Amino acid sequence: MADEYIGIQQQIRTNNLKSILLLIGFPLLIFAAIYVVLLFTLPQDMSSIPRWQQAGNSLIEYSPTIIGVVVIWFLIAFWGHSSMISAATHSKPLERRENKRVYNLVENLCIQDGMKMPKIKIIEDSGMNAFASGLNENSYTVTLTRGIIEELDDEELKGVIAHELMHIKNKDVRLLVITIIFVGIFSLIVQVAFRSMLYGSIGRRRNDKGGGAVILVIIVVAAVAYFLSLIFKFALSRKREYMADSGAVEMTKNSQAMASALRKISGRSEVESVESEDVKEMFIEHSPKDSKGFFGTLASWFSTHPPIEKRIEILEQF
Repeated sequence: MADEYIGIQQQIRTNNLKSILLLIGFPLLIFAAIYVVLLFTLPQDMSSIPRWQQAGNSLIEYSPTIIGVVVIWFLIAFWGHSSMISAATHSKPLERRENKRVYNLVENLCIQDGMKMPKIKIIEDSGMNAFASGLNENSYTVTLTRGIIEELDDEELKGVIAHELMHIKNKDVRLLVITIIFVGIFSLIVQVAFRSMLYGSIGRRRNDKGGGAVILVIIVVAAVAYFLSLIFKFALSRKREYMADSGAVEMTKNSQAMASALRKISGRSEVESVESEDVKEMFIEHSPKDSKGFFGTLASWFSTHPPIEKRIEILEQF
C-alpha cells in the first residue's frame, strides 16, 4: 500500500514537471519555427548585417505580437476549455435525481479516497466510453456515455469511474489540456504563416526565380514543425493509462471487474456524436480503427492509448 501510494505521488510530481516543461517548450517551438521561416524568406538585405541576425532582429520586432496572440489564445482556451469540451461532446450535467446509481458510485469512491466530488456529465450515445477533464477542483468533471452506464454492472462501472478519478488525482487531465491548447496554438501559427507567405509575399513574387524555393522552405518547416508538435502531443506517455488502471484497482480492490469492463468496451468504444480527436484522446479507450496489418501497426505507434488487450492482460495478473 505504501509503495503504491508513493508511486502515485511520484506520478503527480512527474506530471507537474511535464506541465512546466510544456509551458516552456511550446512557446520556444513557436519562436523557433517563426525564426526559421524568417531566416529563409526575408528579402535580401544589401547591408553587412548577417542574415541570421536580420532574422533575429525581425523576430524580436514581431515578439510582442506573437506573445500577445499566444497569451490570448491560451487564456481563452484555459478558461473556456470546459465549455468547449461540452460543446464538442454534446454532454450535459447528470444530477443525482436523474441517475442515483452513477452519482452514488462516484460519491462513494470520492469519500473513500478523500477526493472532492467532481461534476458528472453524460453523453447521450450508445458507444461505451468515459473521460475526465478539468484544470482544478472547481472544474474537474467525469463524463460517461449512456452506453457505458447501461451496459456495465455496478462493479465494472465503479472500476471505470475509479480510472477517471485517478486521471484527476494524478493531474493527467490538466497536463493533457495544456498539451492540447499549445498544439492548437502551434497548428494555427503554422497555418497562418504558410497561408500568408503563400498568398501574400509569394503571390507578389510569383515571377521571381526564388519563389519556388521559398515555397519549398515553408513546406519543409511546416512539416518539421508538425512532426515536432506530434512529439509534444504524445509526450504524455501511454503509461498514464496503465497508471490509472492500477490506481483504479487500488481504489476498488477489484482488478477483475476493471478487466471485465475493458473487455466489454473493446470494439464498442466509438462515440459517433464526438468528432474531435483532442477529446477522443481523453477517452478511457481510443484505439486506431484499423488495428491490423502494417498501417495498423504504424497507427499504434502514434496512438495515445496502449492496446486494450494488453491492459486487460495486465489487470488479470493482479
